[in-house]
Amino acid sequence: MGGLQPRLAVLLLGSLTAFGLMPPAGASSFDAVVRLLDTRSCKRCELQDADLVRADLRDADLRNALLQRANLSGARLDGAKLGGANLSFTSLQGASLRGADLRGATLEGTDLREADLSGAQVDTGSLATTHWQGARGIDPALQGHAELHNAGVAAAKAGRLPEAERFFDAAIQRDQEAAISWVARGIVRGEQAKTEQAAADFSYAAQLYATSGDLATSEQLLEASAKLKKDPQQGKDGGNGFGSQVVGGAMGVVQFLLPLAAKAFIPLAF
Repeated sequence: MGGLQPRLAVLLLGSLTAFGLMPPAGASSFDAVVRLLDTRSCKRCELQDADLVRADLRDADLRNALLQRANLSGARLDGAKLGGANLSFTSLQGASLRGADLRGATLEGTDLREADLSGAQVDTGSLATTHWQGARGIDPALQGHAELHNAGVAAAKAGRLPEAERFFDAAIQRDQEAAISWVARGIVRGEQAKTEQAAADFSYAAQLYATSGDLATSEQLLEASAKLKKDPQQGKDGGNGFGSQVVGGAMGVVQFLLPLAAKAFIPLAF
């Protein structure tokens, strides 16, 4: 029974293609899908744009495979070997990757939302340009400053301010010299009427910017901090957008709530 599902999948794919209902992008791509479903081994295969939604690929060998833009949403990839694979803009939303080996894989714009990465082997920092919100089982040690800061940005833009603050907290713990994370946390704290804490964040960020030679930004942040310190009760009735107002004007809030590592909120593939 173990080999029944792959054989049925192969027959179905062949029938659909024969009747012109599912023309493959290319013969090599179609053959690769058939081979993968039949043997669960397809090293270096060309599987770009392949539709493998909910495919059972447990323990599959996909090392160095080309899987750009493939749809693997909900797929079972537990124990799969994906080392060196190109998963750029690939959807792995809701996929199970328990114990999978993703070391050396290209994860630019990869959708890992709601995926299960328990026990997965992932290069440190490789999640910086992925969408991993809601993913489970990610080793905290693998989450660098950029990943945590970007998650904070996403939460802030979605209005989830307490969550954003927690992500910026964690980002600062990873890199205490990252001034932008101090400012971002100050903004979301101000939005939550935590004016004293926001003032402290802006003040410390000002010192960091001054040290780096950006005196203009430093001065503006010191002014923002002074406004909060002068009247710490401002916004205490619920924030009312005070965190963004206090760093508004010429400096603008947008530059401090941008993602890092050139992620720029890469459009999801699906």
